Amino acid sequence: MNPLNESRRHLNRRHFFGRSATGIGTAALASLLGKDLLKGATSLPSTTFPNFAPKAKRVIYLFQSGAPSQLDLFDHKPELTKRFDEDLPDSIRQGQRLTGMTVGQKRFPVAPSKFAFKQHGQSGAWISELMPHISSISDELCIIKSMHTEAINHDPAITFFQTGSQIAGRPSIGSWLSYGLGSENSDLPAFVSMVSTGTGRPGGQPLYDRLWGSGFLPTTHQGVKFRGLGDPVLYLNDPAGIDRKMRRRMLDDIAAINQHKLEEFGDPEIATRIAQYELAYRMQASVPELTDLSNEPQSVFDAYGPESKKRGSYASNCILARRLCERGVRFVQLFHMGWDQHSTLPKQIAGQCYDTDQATAALIRDLKNRGLLDDTLIIWGGEFGRTVYSQGTLTKKNYGRDHHPRCFTIFMAGAGIKPGMTYGETDDFSYNITQNPVHVHDLHATIFHLLGIDHERLTYKYQGRRFRLTDVHGKIVNDILA
Repeated sequence: MNPLNESRRHLNRRHFFGRSATGIGTAALASLLGKDLLKGATSLPSTTFPNFAPKAKRVIYLFQSGAPSQLDLFDHKPELTKRFDEDLPDSIRQGQRLTGMTVGQKRFPVAPSKFAFKQHGQSGAWISELMPHISSISDELCIIKSMHTEAINHDPAITFFQTGSQIAGRPSIGSWLSYGLGSENSDLPAFVSMVSTGTGRPGGQPLYDRLWGSGFLPTTHQGVKFRGLGDPVLYLNDPAGIDRKMRRRMLDDIAAINQHKLEEFGDPEIATRIAQYELAYRMQASVPELTDLSNEPQSVFDAYGPESKKRGSYASNCILARRLCERGVRFVQLFHMGWDQHSTLPKQIAGQCYDTDQATAALIRDLKNRGLLDDTLIIWGGEFGRTVYSQGTLTKKNYGRDHHPRCFTIFMAGAGIKPGMTYGETDDFSYNITQNPVHVHDLHATIFHLLGIDHERLTYKYQGRRFRLTDVHGKIVNDILA
């Protein structure tokens, strides 16, 4: 049986005339309105990227889901110890928005960090005792203390960081880069995501596949999730009784049918389907080798920490991120859950730092030793910060912190970033920004700039207008560029 002939045989009279009418009508309309009518069907950007010489070829984004407390990690406020349990002054809060979890509190008692800070490296960066390994590479880091965002709840805030919009449905940053720059390895996706669970607060806020989705871009640009259990990628193995030759023949037949449909309808999703089937076939050979860490020397596992041999852990995912970069994957994103600490923060944040501190530092060192840090951009941070006041009961040993979008800390390292610097300042309560604010769109614009992309030019026409990641503002943070 020839599958293409079978497909044609089932073409009935009504389908034939309907298809013909649509085809003739579309062709006539296109001739009247010009070629721009059908530009939305293409999976290629209208402008050639990169626009100028890039400093970064790839990105590893270490997203700390749930929002790490800047006050307990990077934003040292020693004077707060004198204000323990004092009410946060109204002149500082200025009536700013509260979440539903603390809006009913009668008091907002100041909760200084119980963790010690020291200055590190030639840069003199203040970093908490919770992060001894990251402290040891402080001169590689650009610590930005003046990040701010618009969302105060997790889902819109994480969505905003990933897509440039609080409303779900837009393409994620990795998908935009796949669309604009393409892939450097035909055997692997341009965009890979991985998720790990924290020990400080197991689980925490849920994460959704749409966070690495392609939105209205062709789905060939969506992120591929590597799993920590079972097959690294779903359906990686052939079913029982199916060998590689049979799989190849089946894909060839399906591709012929899909190509026929593509010629009929011109739907870009059909082209995506053809491309993704072929990529999946190649990944059956490339992914098992990639995800097999048995050939890594013991020294690598020692560097990344005691959890690095545990598949699906943050440390193990960091090793995979380095291996993906070595193979030319454009955008790798690690999501680590568990940073949402509304109560018992001192205990929970210590667990999160155990998960991430050593592996993060090891990844940056590893990339540098292999000559990859020069053209790899590293980003570490969450969706917002935490409040200086305690949520719930405050004691000398325990406190919690609510969501705080007005100021928080992230850090960057690698390609095109000035190492050994701290950028931005906050007030004495780490509540408001006093110097060099950095908006989420500014961060996105800067990331694109390092990859050789003018963020205002990487657009996609959808529903009558052109969208972009930094829709509709954002400026490059030139002060942090090397």
